[in-house]
Amino acid sequence: MTRIKQLPRRQRVRKALLFVSLLLFPVTLYYFSPVTIVESAAQGIVNASFIVFGLMFVAALFVGRLWCGWACPAGGLQEFGSVINNKPARGNWIKWAIWIPWICIIAVLVARASGYHAIDPFYHLEGGVTLAQPVDPEGPPWYLIYYIIVLLFLGLALIFGRRASCHTICWMAPFMIIGRRLRNLLRWPALRLRVESEKCVDCLTCTRNCPMSLDVNRMVRSGDMEDDECILCGTCVDGCPKGVIRFSFSAGR
Repeated sequence: MTRIKQLPRRQRVRKALLFVSLLLFPVTLYYFSPVTIVESAAQGIVNASFIVFGLMFVAALFVGRLWCGWACPAGGLQEFGSVINNKPARGNWIKWAIWIPWICIIAVLVARASGYHAIDPFYHLEGGVTLAQPVDPEGPPWYLIYYIIVLLFLGLALIFGRRASCHTICWMAPFMIIGRRLRNLLRWPALRLRVESEKCVDCLTCTRNCPMSLDVNRMVRSGDMEDDECILCGTCVDGCPKGVIRFSFSAGR
């Protein structure tokens, strides 16, 4: 608790939002499901997770991976786990090895279903919340799926370091990464980080504190703050003793 109180106000707000999102995870679980989107694709139905992933892509055109840094329940779970293992984590390519075949499977199933022809946000979502799902005698109960996901995301972070699951198994991150890359290609105004490199004293506080294990100091020195794994959490902004890094809603990259 003392450690939280020592954080800058913006970081306390961010941690609080992550904590609330984590508490709501048993309710919202199916909205992020990589499985129900496959099942609904086979029937040509646009389901809740399809809509959520689509919104993440659209949002990334303007705010990058802000969701990951401020509202993702799995991200919050891992950040709280960093108290136990705070070493840097890597393995960014692994999620693409998962994501690309997954997207291909969805595309094939949609093609076999002759395209999407219906929208059902509550597909496999009785009452609109995960908690309301009846126990399926032919499949695992939702709470077992929930515990498996929690153990998987938290376990990887505890074993391999800061937000390791974000680097390796997250199926949502690529939607936002692609949106962010498209935004940079079009060079339109969006939320991003800007720096005044000449103020940097190379204290390395930004790199040490980055929850995504980025070499922020190198990024500052190069003057290029764009990185696929940046989640715009603002930790480097709030932690810099010289005010080198700031948020900016601007064009360019």
